Amino acid sequence: MRVLVVVLNWNGIDDTEECLDALAAQTHPADVLVVDNGSSPDDVRRLRARAASGAIRLRLEPENLGFAGGVNVGIRLAQHDGYDAVALLNNDALPEPGWLEALVAALGADADAAIATGLLVRRSDDPAIAGTIDTAGDGLSVWGMPFPRGRSDGRAHAPEKGRVFSASGGASLYRTALFDEIGLFDETFFAYFEDIDIGFRARLAGHEIVYEPAAVAHHRIGATSGRIPGFTVRQTFKNLPVLLVKDVPAGLRHVIWPRFALLFAMMLGKTFATGSGAHALRGIGGAIRLLPHALRERRRIQAARIATAADIDALLLHDLPPEQHGMRKLLRVFRR
Repeated sequence: MRVLVVVLNWNGIDDTEECLDALAAQTHPADVLVVDNGSSPDDVRRLRARAASGAIRLRLEPENLGFAGGVNVGIRLAQHDGYDAVALLNNDALPEPGWLEALVAALGADADAAIATGLLVRRSDDPAIAGTIDTAGDGLSVWGMPFPRGRSDGRAHAPEKGRVFSASGGASLYRTALFDEIGLFDETFFAYFEDIDIGFRARLAGHEIVYEPAAVAHHRIGATSGRIPGFTVRQTFKNLPVLLVKDVPAGLRHVIWPRFALLFAMMLGKTFATGSGAHALRGIGGAIRLLPHALRERRRIQAARIATAADIDALLLHDLPPEQHGMRKLLRVFRR
């Protein structure tokens, strides 16, 4: 399997170079493309030196295209150059030497699978967090909330291999033919939940997504987004409604949307309690502006849908997402 690994850089050259060193030690051969999202001159200088040595391919973008726009640059190149698959890897993730080989094997073993994802383990200076699971594939709840499977569990408790609802864009492998069929990442997301969107769209088109725990990468959460105050809150409140408008099939709207409305309202209330309400409102404003786009995309996606509502429902978690502790407490009060 001929693979192109795409790594984004945005003013994070130290992390990126560490990531590239780990990629150079992979047991499965692959070409590496770094897409620089309008970084500082020093980042560009160091990346150009790597490219001049022949170690990587390099694309320099004049501005920050976000995660979705940046990886699309790499996917288009993979389509043009005839790669069989595209691996996406966060620049703050360090793959173990067998990471890519395990993903390739997982994808090759399941003819119905279009995406393979692995085990992301946290990197942290906090010993209580270091070595715990970041994600073991992604799930979706009937409350409309995506969630990382296994988050905060010890690595020894990682789930066994199998099929999952979706995959983290931070360390996964995609058949290039999938993008020929369903299109690229939605660049209106910029960052956050664009990987759930592409996974949901793959599922609706009848493809499988597999999780392989032997494909391990070590991830430092928020190394990029944490530098922008309020970014995660804004993107969450902007992108979640767009995701659900686009992708939830008609037969599940009555199940998901009422629950999501309640959960979304509680999430909004929490942002005001924690001082980030203004960021949440900006995100909601962005979601409203994107509604025409979401509805156009919905018509296109659902018209081509192969999976039934029952197929999707069988993949959902019929409970609150694991980390929604506050919502669980509130529901227990109502039940009394």
